Amino acid sequence: MARTTVSFDSAGIPLAGHLYTPNTPASGPRPVLVVGHPGTGVKEQTSGTYAQLMAERGFVALAFDAAYQGESGGLPRGLEDPAQRVEDFKAAVSYLTTLDEVDADRIGLLGICASGGYSLAATGGDHRVKAVATVSTAEPARQFRLGADGTQDPAVFQALLDAAAAARSAAARGEDPGVMTMFPETAEQARALGGQHGVEGFEYYCTPRGEHERSAKTLAWESIDRMALHDAFFAVPLIGPRPILQIIGERAVTAWMAVEAHQRATGPKEIHWIEGASHVDLYDKKQYIDPAVDKLTDFFTTHLTTG
Repeated sequence: MARTTVSFDSAGIPLAGHLYTPNTPASGPRPVLVVGHPGTGVKEQTSGTYAQLMAERGFVALAFDAAYQGESGGLPRGLEDPAQRVEDFKAAVSYLTTLDEVDADRIGLLGICASGGYSLAATGGDHRVKAVATVSTAEPARQFRLGADGTQDPAVFQALLDAAAAARSAAARGEDPGVMTMFPETAEQARALGGQHGVEGFEYYCTPRGEHERSAKTLAWESIDRMALHDAFFAVPLIGPRPILQIIGERAVTAWMAVEAHQRATGPKEIHWIEGASHVDLYDKKQYIDPAVDKLTDFFTTHLTTG
């Protein structure tokens, strides 16, 4: 398996990526996967892990940093723009169609966490994508509005919208709008704010387990009001008759979002549960990633066929 640093354009914004290519002989162009990272993540974390593992299974795989994040361009830094995130997937598909080693008729999307929601939306609007799979599906707008478990008090998001509005006004006056802090300083604070799910996110992003210097610890405030208007699942009915696979940890508090997407799907669809796993366990823990990759390999091998 070889990893090459690449770049491509997404609506005028340069995106940075790593292209993983199998080192085994091939009789012709290979099937290819676009792998998207979780919210606040970068390509060197879980999306890169999955891209490498899928390349070892015979797929070309592209992991990339979303616009405004990681090594990709765009200002303000740390902006989570749902529409741009969907565009990033489509731009990645366009880039891959220009490569000789890629079979443009065998392109799949693989989205992890937030990119799970975005990859479903991108697939709905892009018929070049033949199959889509997600791991630990999350739809960021829903998660901010309703909480990771879907039970958040609506007043929480209203307060975030107040802060986003104040930040926009500050920027208009030439003042520093500030940023939204995504992670507290300690695991204990993370538990108080988000329960066990919050602790697991902190342990992945803020400790040697998974932290990366370019992984976002803050978001631009205007991310909030952009997410207020977005629904990545609106496009899910457009995916059929193309197939959807969602891989979910049986202990994931976010599983309700995958279930909702599953209910909206009109074509072949499957939720595959990983026993004992939480949402974040599927980012990096080998005992859970290995069976997930086995399932992904079967799914994409079956559905990324010519014709």
